Amino acid sequence: MTQTQDGTQAGNGRRQAGGSPARTRTFSWTDPAEHAAVLGQRAGLDLLRAMAAGELPPPPIMDLVDLSGMAVEEGRVTFYLQPREFHYNPLGTVHGGVIATMLDSAAGCSVHSTLPAGVAYTSLDLNVKFLRPVTVASGRLTCAGQVMQSGRRTALAEARMTDEAGRLVAHATSTCMLFEAPDR
Repeated sequence: MTQTQDGTQAGNGRRQAGGSPARTRTFSWTDPAEHAAVLGQRAGLDLLRAMAAGELPPPPIMDLVDLSGMAVEEGRVTFYLQPREFHYNPLGTVHGGVIATMLDSAAGCSVHSTLPAGVAYTSLDLNVKFLRPVTVASGRLTCAGQVMQSGRRTALAEARMTDEAGRLVAHATSTCMLFEAPDR
């Protein structure tokens, strides 16, 4: 599927300050059912490595946010993002929701990387600390999630986001609930 965002073509007449036309962004994604279909059949590490290698398409959220890559090892998942204008909030910095999405994804996927086939997870909570503003000048962001503790029913993970200079820009902890993957 493809989505095109263009305020002027959509008929709302939206214009940027100074009168220039609104910018556009087009992106594509694949059917998320592809991931759901293999959830109960593949271990988390296997599934995430297949995504990182391009053997499985990324989930739609990765295309929406425009993540630029990932690295996977057991108990640790790292995502990369080049900040762009379309990530900005009205203050001219990357929106906290984009940062929180990356932190949640890195923490959750680090837990996923430890799960056997047939076991799924969901975030129970996400505690985020924003430490410095992020702009396009921050350079490539690295967001690394790591499992801190895992039990039978819950797992605790943290995620750290750094800018291109290696400065910590945000940190999060997440508790994930573990459960039997639903039959598809």
